[in-house]
Amino acid sequence: MTTPAGQKPLVVWLLNLSVIALTLLWLFPTLGLFVSSFRTSEQITASGWWSSMFPAEQTVQLRVADPDENRIETEAGIFVVEGTVFGDALAEVEIESWGTSSRAIDAYRPGDTADLGEGETLTLNPDGTYLWRGGDDQISGRAQRLFINATMPPDFTLANYEKVLFDERNSEGMLKAFFNTLTVVIPATIIPILIAAFAAYALAWMDFPGRALLIAAVVGLLVVPLQLALIPLLTFHNAIGIGKGYLGTWMAHTGFGLPLAIYLLRNYMVGLPRDIIENARVDGATEFQIFTKIILPLSFPALASFAIFQFLWTWNDLLVALVFLIDSSGQTTVMTKQIVELLGTRGGDWEILATSAFVSIAVPLAVFFLMQRYLVRGLLAGSVK
Repeated sequence: MTTPAGQKPLVVWLLNLSVIALTLLWLFPTLGLFVSSFRTSEQITASGWWSSMFPAEQTVQLRVADPDENRIETEAGIFVVEGTVFGDALAEVEIESWGTSSRAIDAYRPGDTADLGEGETLTLNPDGTYLWRGGDDQISGRAQRLFINATMPPDFTLANYEKVLFDERNSEGMLKAFFNTLTVVIPATIIPILIAAFAAYALAWMDFPGRALLIAAVVGLLVVPLQLALIPLLTFHNAIGIGKGYLGTWMAHTGFGLPLAIYLLRNYMVGLPRDIIENARVDGATEFQIFTKIILPLSFPALASFAIFQFLWTWNDLLVALVFLIDSSGQTTVMTKQIVELLGTRGGDWEILATSAFVSIAVPLAVFFLMQRYLVRGLLAGSVK
C-alpha cells in the first residue's frame, strides 16, 4: 500500500489502536485491583475503584458503646450512654438517614429520636454524636446496632496489607503459601528449560531417523488439553510413589510445558547461522560443546521468553496444584489455593481478597516487566530467515 509522504497507512493505525486497546484491557483490571487493596469493604461495596477519589454514599453497620461499661446516671436517676459513631477521624461524614433495624435502615433522619421500646430512646445527631436514654434495667446488655446511610470521604488504608502479611491468623498461611508456590514454580520452570533445550538442539541440528515425526508429534501435543492427562498421570504418579507431593507436581508441570518449550526453542535454534556450527565442527568441537558454548548463549532470548511463559503459568495455576499437590494439613498449599480458601471463609471481606490477589500477582508482574524485552524477541524466534 502506497501513501503520500508523511502519512501512515490505515493498517498501521488499526494496529496501533489494537495495541492500545489490549493494553488498556490489561491495565484497568490490574489498576482496579491495586486501588481496591487499599480500600475498606464498605467502600468497595458502595462504589467502583474509579470513583475512589471522591465521596461516596455508603451504608455502615455498627454498634454504639457497650452500655454496661459506658452508661452514666443522671441527676434524675436515668441512665444514658453518650458517644460518637464515627469518631474524630471522620468528622466530615454527612449522615443522610439511619435506622435500628436491617428492615428499615432509613427510618430516621439526623436529629430524630428512635423509640427502642421498654422506655429506651436513641437520638443520633447530624454530627454523629448520639444519646441513648433508658432506665436501670433497659440500658444494660448488648450494645444497640445502627444502620447509617452517609456520604463518606475517600479513605485509603494499609490495614488490609497488615492483616494479610502480618496478622498471625492470616500471615502464617499466606507466607507459607508464598514459599510453597516458589517451591513449585522455580523447579517447574528450570526443569522444562533444561530438557527442552537439549531436545530442541537435537531436532534443529542433528540428523537421525524419525526427526520429522518427532517434530510433528511436538506440534500435535501443543493442542492437547492438559485435562485429558490429569487422571492417567495422577494414577501413574501414585503407582510409582511420587503422587501427592512436590516431585509429582514438578513432573506434571514439566510434561505439560515441554511441547511449547521444544517448539519455541527449536524454531529459534534452527534460525541460527549454519556457518557458526559448521565451523565449530570443523575445529573439532563436539555436539555437547557446540550446544553449551554456542547455541545456549545465542538462544538466551528464547530461553528467557519461555521462562516467562512457564513461570506465569505455574504461578497462576490452580488445577495442577489441586490434583497433584494434595495435602489435608495445608503444609503444601499454594497461593491460588490459599486465596480460594480466603474466599470460602471470608466471602464478604472483599478488601482482604483484593489485597491477597494483588500480593499474588506482584511477583509475576515483576518478572514480566524485568524480562519483557526478551519476551518479544523470543516470540519472533524463527519467523525471519
